[in-house]
Amino acid sequence: MRFGTIDMNYAADLATRSPENDGPIYMVNFMKYKAVAQYRDPADAEDGLTGKDADDKYAPVDVLERIGAHVAFHGTVVAQGCDGEWDRMGIVKYPTRKSFIDMQNRPDFKTKYVHKEAGMDYTIVMGTLPIEGHVEIARRGYVTFRVSAAPHGGESSEQVARLGVEGTIVGDGRVWSDLTMTWSDEVPPVPVLERGGSEIVVVAQAEIDRMGKLLIAP
Repeated sequence: MRFGTIDMNYAADLATRSPENDGPIYMVNFMKYKAVAQYRDPADAEDGLTGKDADDKYAPVDVLERIGAHVAFHGTVVAQGCDGEWDRMGIVKYPTRKSFIDMQNRPDFKTKYVHKEAGMDYTIVMGTLPIEGHVEIARRGYVTFRVSAAPHGGESSEQVARLGVEGTIVGDGRVWSDLTMTWSDEVPPVPVLERGGSEIVVVAQAEIDRMGKLLIAP
């Protein structure tokens, strides 16, 4: 893979879960784009296409609908602990872990995947699960994502969602534990963090936000 390292052990776990031990999972995506899209096949390339443009062409919303998955969140990063590290955040709720793996081999997905491969510089894709019961969270303008290697505690609320990181299917070798999402009407202050450290904090401006409702869906 050109934009991250696959955790083959976690991939095997996702693919081989028995139905009674499987269920919905939230795949959280931290995304950084190339300045210029780079296609393997020159026939797919377009003059002036940026990495972000290529990812917009990828957008497999129709495929997700066919497998019963939902785009829970999509937004542009407007503040972060390490300047320039991330461009976008996305979350997809899959009906099962296996459905996420099976999607990778679908012809309709592979047709779109060439655009993601061309546009993405690097990414982290982690499987997460709600830690505790949530109440419905109303949409606001911004969501702060804080992911850490060690549990950082806290409780869910009308503005906060708490998720545990089950595994990182694509990443850079770091292992993650906790993810907290906090909704706000304004961009909050963000601490300055060391790139490649044990914590990531980003604020994304919400473009699609169904997360607060999906967390309480049956």
